[in-house]
Amino acid sequence: MAQLPPGIRFIISFSRDQWYRAFIFILTFLLYASFHLSRKPISIVKGELHSYCTASNDGKVRFNSQSQKARDAPAHQLPDNGTDCGWAPFDQDNYQQLLGALDYSFLCAYAIGMYLSGIIGERLPIRCYLTFGMLASGAFTALFGVGYFYNIHSFGFYVITQIINGLVQTTGWPSVVTCLGNWFGKGRRGLIMGVWNSHTSVGNILGSLIAGYWVSTCWGLSFIVPGAIVAAMGILCFLFLIEHPKDIACSSSLATHPRGYENGAHRFWPQKPVPAEERSKSQGVIEFSLCLLFAKLVSYTFLFWLPLYITNVDHLDVKKAGELSTLFDVGGIFGGILAGVISDRLEKRASTCGLMLLLAAPTLYAFSSISRMGLEATIAMLLLSGALVSGPYALITTAVSADLGTHKSLKGNSHALATVTAIIDGTGSVGAALGPLLAGLISPSGWNNVFYMLMFADACALLFLIRLIHKELSCPGSATGNQVPFKEH
Repeated sequence: MAQLPPGIRFIISFSRDQWYRAFIFILTFLLYASFHLSRKPISIVKGELHSYCTASNDGKVRFNSQSQKARDAPAHQLPDNGTDCGWAPFDQDNYQQLLGALDYSFLCAYAIGMYLSGIIGERLPIRCYLTFGMLASGAFTALFGVGYFYNIHSFGFYVITQIINGLVQTTGWPSVVTCLGNWFGKGRRGLIMGVWNSHTSVGNILGSLIAGYWVSTCWGLSFIVPGAIVAAMGILCFLFLIEHPKDIACSSSLATHPRGYENGAHRFWPQKPVPAEERSKSQGVIEFSLCLLFAKLVSYTFLFWLPLYITNVDHLDVKKAGELSTLFDVGGIFGGILAGVISDRLEKRASTCGLMLLLAAPTLYAFSSISRMGLEATIAMLLLSGALVSGPYALITTAVSADLGTHKSLKGNSHALATVTAIIDGTGSVGAALGPLLAGLISPSGWNNVFYMLMFADACALLFLIRLIHKELSCPGSATGNQVPFKEH
């Protein structure tokens, strides 16, 4: 009998269940990456919505170095005063407040909707709920770009579009986390979810590159193309997403539990008796939620304002600034994975977050100073800051949420993971809404003041973890009540 080809031997070396798990891992990764891909364009386009130009002696309008627009840009982009090439109403002196209001509209709606999303989502099929959210998000992301082609200058139009988009995007996170929780057990959860959570940075990077490609020539496409991608991924979600292993008759190698566990993540995450009380678990949710509020405030301020900051400080055009800003997300990929590996090895989620937050504060101070020294310094600080800022944020929204959502005190509640995830991420989204808004209000007084605000927020995030860190160090494995070594059965 002839020897099987190496590729076939590789395929059959994995079981049917393993292949399905890998497929769900990759699919949910791509689904949520597309959500973040659609959030990034607004930060890239900000530099184009308010871009300066000067009037020469011959009366012709000339663009300055901050906005290298194409010579054949549509005439309707030019305002009446002939000296500012921005897009009304963002061509005024208060443009930073208006742009901050756009961010706040999206993120405030997202924060409010997240609390409801977990409740609604647990009563509907995940596949259908997520598909609806992705199709709607794609439509409203594209609608923002339609304003370019139809010459829409109403601030209310853009605000309403952002609000509705923020609401429908709340369908994403509880859905994908719950689906992933149905398929994967507790073993090496920090590492698995650290790798999986890199979809945030991957989506941001792709969103920056796609939006940056059109930003200087036709910024409407910077929204329409990402919107089409999200909608297309929604169709793939409807066609291929498998919510639960039992739906495809996949067996589990994990321990068997009473019937009360059957429909939820508990069926795949075996629990051991832990000394923590239910009240301790609830406190853990509150403290991690408040920590995430401030951690996400820092992260989303970078997400929405970093390209404009690079444009102003390094004097790059909006396309190059958008491309350079992706290095922050590259650092975030490594930071999320590193946080997961360390927390798995030490079995200390809060302590891992605390260490990275402690290092992030001086790094942010250094960023505000060193990034002004040149492009090379900016690149180094973007990578380091991205790792330290994104690490705690990634760990809390994934592994910590899963730990708390499968706590023994929940007694087999089949939808606990979606609810706990929505509570934690919803609270964090309050900070995500405040950060860009505050940046818009503070930045006119100087970018240094924005960084002081970020350092203060970082210190507050660390403060809310002090009790949990002390508890972990004095009683290992107790902070989330669920950090015990996983054993195969």
